Amino acid sequence: MFKHHHTSIRSHLPDTASTARLETSGRDGDAGSLRSRTRLAACCAGLTAAALLLSGCGGGSSDSASANAAAADSSSPSAGMEDMEGMAMGDPSATPADKIPGAEVVKATFKLLDTRPPGMDDVKGTASLAQGPKGTTVTVSLTGLKPGEQYMSHLHGRPCATKGGGEHFQFDKGGATTPPNEVHLMFTADKSGMGMTTVNNDRKTGKKAVAVVVHPMEAMDNRIACADFDF
Repeated sequence: MFKHHHTSIRSHLPDTASTARLETSGRDGDAGSLRSRTRLAACCAGLTAAALLLSGCGGGSSDSASANAAAADSSSPSAGMEDMEGMAMGDPSATPADKIPGAEVVKATFKLLDTRPPGMDDVKGTASLAQGPKGTTVTVSLTGLKPGEQYMSHLHGRPCATKGGGEHFQFDKGGATTPPNEVHLMFTADKSGMGMTTVNNDRKTGKKAVAVVVHPMEAMDNRIACADFDF
C-alpha cells in the first residue's frame, strides 16, 4: 500500500486525526464549492432577468420597441418615462390643432389595430395636425378607453397599413427618440373613458409624418389604433 515500509506497527495504522481532518476538509470543501455554485447560479439568474426586462422596454424609434419604446417607443417604455419628465408631451387645455389661426390642417380618424389589447374594441377618435407660424400642433381625442388609465400617442412615418404606422416620425432621422425630435402625446382617460390632449413642436413635419398611433402606457407594444392624415 505504501512505497516505504517501517518496522513500527504504528506506522501501518491510519492516522485517525489526519483522516478526520482530511474528511472534514473534504466536507467543508464540498460545502464551500456548493455555496459558490449556488451564488454563481443566483447571480446568473439575476443578470438574465435584468436583461429580459431591459429588452422588453428598451429604447428605439420603432414602436414594436416603443416600445422597444419609448418605446420608446420607448423606448422604450421607451427611453424610460422618468427620462422624459419635463418634456412637452401634451396639454389638454391648449388650443386644438384644428383651431390654430392661419395654419394648414389635416385630419384623421382612428381605426382599430389587430395588436390592440383586450377590452379596447370600442375605442374611437380623431386626430388633427396643423402646421403654421408656430410649427406643428397635434391633437388627439379618443373615447372607449379605460377610465383612469394613461395612454401615449406618437407621430409615425408610415401609413397605418404598413406595420401599423411603422417607426416613429423623427425630425432628425436616427436622432433622439424623445421630444422634441419626436412628437409624443401623453394623456389620461377620464372616468367616462375619454382622453384628449394637444402638443406643439417648433418645427414643421411637412408631409413626412403621415399617421398617429395610440398605445396603452403600460403596454407600448400593443398599438390600439392608428389614424392616417389626409394630406
